[in-house]
Amino acid sequence: MAYRLQAKKVWVAGHQGMVGSAIVRRLSGEDCEVVAANHSELDLSRQTEVEDWIEENRPQAIFTAAPKVGGISENITQPADFIYTNMMIEANIVEAARRTGVEKLLMLGSSCIYPREATQPMREDYLLAGALEPTNEAYAVAKIAGIKLALFCLNVVRPC
Repeated sequence: MAYRLQAKKVWVAGHQGMVGSAIVRRLSGEDCEVVAANHSELDLSRQTEVEDWIEENRPQAIFTAAPKVGGISENITQPADFIYTNMMIEANIVEAARRTGVEKLLMLGSSCIYPREATQPMREDYLLAGALEPTNEAYAVAKIAGIKLALFCLNVVRPC
């Protein structure tokens, strides 16, 4: 069943990034209100800020495109920061969405959450079927944790 965005308030978390800005451009052709907040207005790693923002703005749908990203060097030298920050972002958005009754939450992953040696083309059921690429393991683990949290918290049986 398709989810209609018509007349909905839609939050694109990470609206200024490459993927988030593409989502915003795509949504401009829909009959919906796109809401967003930049990092100076909202720190997604702070639970109370995220909950307060969602409570105040009341989006009915959320697209998550706001991870902390970096190059290979940063991923290797700062894994604790990548896993912590990304887990907090994912957890804060999922929990606030659950608490406020958000109708639809779209969590974006990337190819790096799949095993390093995954057969191509990749399929969703390859998730957790092998070792991750070590150079971005912290980012991948945080994204996977966010996906699993959403599945469990929002009573979803499997990814859509």
